[in-house]
Amino acid sequence: MQDEAPARRMSTQAATGSRPTELAARSAVEPAVGPAAASARTAGLLPLMIFAAIAGLFAFALMRPGDPSKIPSALIGRAAPPLTLAALEGVIEKGQPVPGLTPADVARGSPVIVNFWASWCIPCVDEHPVLVALKARTGATIYGINHKDQSANARRFLARYGNPFAAIGTDGNGRAAIDWGVYGMPETFIVDGAGIIVFKHVGPLTPHIVETAILPALEKAKRQR
Repeated sequence: MQDEAPARRMSTQAATGSRPTELAARSAVEPAVGPAAASARTAGLLPLMIFAAIAGLFAFALMRPGDPSKIPSALIGRAAPPLTLAALEGVIEKGQPVPGLTPADVARGSPVIVNFWASWCIPCVDEHPVLVALKARTGATIYGINHKDQSANARRFLARYGNPFAAIGTDGNGRAAIDWGVYGMPETFIVDGAGIIVFKHVGPLTPHIVETAILPALEKAKRQR
């Protein structure tokens, strides 16, 4: 019995003495996570965090009560950004080429409608007969801005669905859409005779929107001359 106690103490000391060696080996295998590593990890997650925040705000805006097409525009009540856009080549109306757009076109003394569209835009296909009918009904001057489109595709679109536009400007690099605060295709603006933007609609026009919004806005713009 006396010999067992020293043996037990020696076994305990051996087990205890091995722990520092095990800890040292584990530390050598597991890399330390210092401030630099934590900072790098946070920087890697930052783009995802920003994306999630933007997506959340966008979803909140869509889920809010009311009409999502009535997105406020900072340009309402301000002068329309100048338009200097080349014509869509090859579009002929009554034997004459349809012209492009100049700054004078949106300050001509009477209201005009400015419509951003593209042949690749599915809602634009739904909207286009409404624009054609609006032109036939009111005789309003409608300008089209063809956004980031292929000229041949745009010409085929107009040949198939009709051309309600008195002038068509090509916005190949999207600069005009940025200047006008366009969110996506299609969008429609009404500019009064003094060149002031008085109305904006986001999304495709429908017969209901024409009756309840476009026609009243046109009449109001005429009275503002």
